[in-house]
Formats: sequence, C-alpha cells, structure tokens
Amino acid sequence: MSSPLLRGPRWADVRLHRGALWTGLGLVVLAAAVTGYLRWAAHAYPEPTGPCTSDGSCDTFLGFGSARTLLYEFLQNYSTGMLLIPVLIGAFVAGPVIGRELETGTHRLAWTQSQSPARWLVSKLTVFAVLSVAGGLALMAVFWVGRSGHEGMSDLIWADRGVYESIGPALVAYCLLGVMVGALVGLLVRRTLVALAAGGLITGLVLLGMGSVRWELFPVRTVSGPASGTRTSYTMHDIPVHSLIMDMGVHNTAGERFVAGQCSPGQMADFPCPSDTRVTGWYADVHPYSHFWYVQLIETAIVLALAAAALYAAFRVLRRRTV
Repeated sequence: MSSPLLRGPRWADVRLHRGALWTGLGLVVLAAAVTGYLRWAAHAYPEPTGPCTSDGSCDTFLGFGSARTLLYEFLQNYSTGMLLIPVLIGAFVAGPVIGRELETGTHRLAWTQSQSPARWLVSKLTVFAVLSVAGGLALMAVFWVGRSGHEGMSDLIWADRGVYESIGPALVAYCLLGVMVGALVGLLVRRTLVALAAGGLITGLVLLGMGSVRWELFPVRTVSGPASGTRTSYTMHDIPVHSLIMDMGVHNTAGERFVAGQCSPGQMADFPCPSDTRVTGWYADVHPYSHFWYVQLIETAIVLALAAAALYAAFRVLRRRTV
C-alpha cells in the first residue's frame, strides 16, 4: 500500500480491524444490491389492478401486494437502521479501537516506536473518521437511489426520523461525532466493554436529543385564514404540500389561539380556553419542505461543534495522562 493515508500506524490500524471493516463494506454492498433489485422489480412487476378477492387471486411479490410495496417497506426499515450507524461508530471507536489498546497496554509499544501519543491518536482518528464518513455517504447514496421518485409516499416523508438523517449532511456530522466521542470515552474509561457501551450510549443520546429539538432551531411559518362560518369548520388549503405541521387550531377576534373542539362548555375546566370562544379564523404553524436545508445546516453545524469539542477534550485528556 503506497497511499500516504495507509502507511505505518494507519495501515496497522486497518489491518488490526480488517474484520469489522470488511463486515461494514459487505453491508454496504448488500444494501446496494437489495435496493437495486427492488428498484428494478418495482418497474418490472407493476402493482395489480382490478378487484382483489380474499382467495388470493391477485398476484403478489414475495408475500407483499407488489414489489413497490416491498421497496417502501425496505426503505422505511433502512432509514430507521441508518440511525444506528453513528451509535455503532461511537461504540466501536471507544471500545475496540481506543479502549482495548489502553486496557491491554499495547499503546506503549507505539509510543516507544518514535510515535508520540498525539500522533498515535491523530493516526487513529484520521483513519476512522475517513472510513466513517465514506461509509455514511455510501449508505446515504444507496438510500437516495432507492427513494428517488418516491418522495410523496407516506412512509418516506422528508421530516420523519431516519429519512431526515439519511438525505442530508447531518448524518455525516453524526458519524464524525461518533468517532470523536468514542475517542474521548475510550481515553477516559480505558476499559473495552465499558467504553464500548458508554461511547454508543452517549452518541445515541446526542442523536436522540437533537432529533427532539431540531424543529425548534428554525422559526416556523404561520399560515391562516378566516373561519368558514362555524367554530369547528375551517379550511386549511393554503398549507404547503408535504409540510410538517407543528401546531394548528383556531383563534378568536383578539387573536387568542385555541383548539375549537376542546373548548366545548363541558371541557372548559380541563382545557385553557379564552373567555371569547367565538372562532373567527384558523391558523397552522408549519415547516414547509423549503425549511429542510436550513434545519439540516444548522443541526450539522451544532453537531460538528460538539465533535470539535469532544476532539479537543480527547487531546487534553491524553496530554494530562502522558505528562
């Protein structure tokens, strides 16, 4: 191997963990093969038409109504599985990559071979950051290919967990976060199994936490219109197609918002309703699809900042333990 990236300690790291790396490559190839086959089958075997009876007279594809249905089911599960990629990276780097070397003491050999502790850590982070980003991009490309032309399907909405991460740069940032958090946890814990569990857990908590607040990172767009005559009947045809609805309801003449159906006299004590419950209009706070890239870029910047902080902390820990 003459590549500068895979010389010396970097090549040793790849050789040491080649089993896990070959497994990852195999999963990418398998995902690409299955997605490609289902894409082909969705066109080669169109959905059945006409009445379908209960005796199974309609043709099926591998037990599903059609190849297209199977493709959507596969992509839905695929996008959910993509959420595990940063978690697995964080666990792998924390445990087998960093924690195991510190636990067994093999890092001392590298430090005595004219390689400083800082260069030892940089070597590992470089290799696994590049491989993690490359793997994440490859899996994202497979999902893009499978999803292309099917954005309107209810199972593949752009704002859904999994789908959102799989079609934007945020997933790459989470992969880098997994590498940096894994390195920090491995240096702090110095035990393989404990570091593996802690690295995956911390990365997963960040992923879960950001997913819970991401739609608060960018202001919503409010659309509204007049009521159609009764307090529970109103139209919302002005909401952009495929929008993520954050809040919706009605308002009175003073502009106070409430939910018309929950402001009946029998429910006044259980639901905060204004004194004047006469509906004069409706409203909806939404994130249209045009907000997707704004939220993605903001979230990516935040996650990269967390990754940089973890990287800085990792080198601080390494320095304090080698002084």
